[in-house]
Amino acid sequence: MLTKILKEADIKRLTELVKRAERIVLTCHVRPDGDAIGSTLGFAHLFSSLGKEVKVVTPDQAPRSLTFLPGFRDVVSFTRYSDYARRLVSEADLLICCDFNTPSRLDNFASVVTDAKCPKVLIDHHVEPDAFCDVSFSFPEMSSTCELVFRIIAAMGYYPEMNVESATCLCTGLITDTQNFTVNCSDPEIYEVLMKLLAKGVDKPRIVREALKVKSLDAFRLQAYALDRKLELHSDSHLAVVTLSASELEEYRYERGDSEGIVDRPLEIKSVVACFFLREDSDCIKVSARSISDFPVNEICKKLFSGGGHVMAAGGEYKSGTLEDCRRILIEAIPSFEKQLRECYKKGN
Repeated sequence: MLTKILKEADIKRLTELVKRAERIVLTCHVRPDGDAIGSTLGFAHLFSSLGKEVKVVTPDQAPRSLTFLPGFRDVVSFTRYSDYARRLVSEADLLICCDFNTPSRLDNFASVVTDAKCPKVLIDHHVEPDAFCDVSFSFPEMSSTCELVFRIIAAMGYYPEMNVESATCLCTGLITDTQNFTVNCSDPEIYEVLMKLLAKGVDKPRIVREALKVKSLDAFRLQAYALDRKLELHSDSHLAVVTLSASELEEYRYERGDSEGIVDRPLEIKSVVACFFLREDSDCIKVSARSISDFPVNEICKKLFSGGGHVMAAGGEYKSGTLEDCRRILIEAIPSFEKQLRECYKKGN
């Protein structure tokens, strides 16, 4: 039995909104990952089974590693079909925002969402959410937004109606955000959620393989190059930094999602407590960070790169200079958190 953490008034309000709505649009953050796509599609399959007209609209394209998800090919990307996406939102009776805490995470799609006249619902597990929705489910302690979506579905009484397609999408978010239950998974109830999803017929080995393991040849070579040639170790080897420039990405024919997982690999080195991966995108330097032993990479991302996230999984963006400028800012900040690195290393060994 899952602990009742959701407010009954919020569940009742959401249930009423869903029952009244004929056309529902679900959206998520820019550069969507497994949790973002999994939570929106998980809801979409359920609502469709209830007779609703449902569309998932994303700010931009999702990575090709998620093409195995049922319903993936029906996702509408705002960057490719902006007019259609605007029309879908303008005609919606209900807009559900998954896996982001502020409209700025929607990039150019933000104004379309904030200007929408229909009721809006926020479902997220990031800290400090903005108040831009009529109903908000914000639980930073959740392993993933997909775990939160499952709890909401169960609280609404719709678990019996959940099909294998919906369960597969939600399980994908759990698996990707916890790296197959190796991080953000200390709460025993997450495994009860997993069991209830598996009971719907989910093929967990396939999700792990497709979402976390399988890569294109170009992506495989890019990651091998990054770890062999671009990995730096600092602060007595407790901090790893990996950088990839736009020219390097172009050389390996980079596509969205090809660098997924690079930031996690250096944590396999016994001495490494945290890793920062800096990737040069067209409009910014994208920063991703991971750690072990509760080293707070979210605080560093917030302070240095206007970002945030979870204690051991965070990110941000740098828009004020070059990739080397971004790297230098991070390296120069090491003395301010060097003591924490050493303490976390001792705690984990």
